[in-house]
Amino acid sequence: MRIGSAIVLIAVGAILAWAVNAEIPYISLDLVGYILIGAGVIGLIWALMASQRSRVTESRVVQDPNTGETVRRSESHDGL
Repeated sequence: MRIGSAIVLIAVGAILAWAVNAEIPYISLDLVGYILIGAGVIGLIWALMASQRSRVTESRVVQDPNTGETVRRSESHDGL
């Protein structure tokens, strides 16, 4: 879930919870709205945490003592 879709969920949930006044049998629009707001907030927190992750790349250059050949090695991993 991206930041935009989380904000859309929050907005739709707020509209259902506080602006719509309709009676639908067996469905509480207030409860559906609050569930969407909760899912949007969780998705927003998730998206913000995922955007803070960094990627670390380490590069090494070594010369082989026997052949004199230069060896390059790069490793990438996710940071905290």
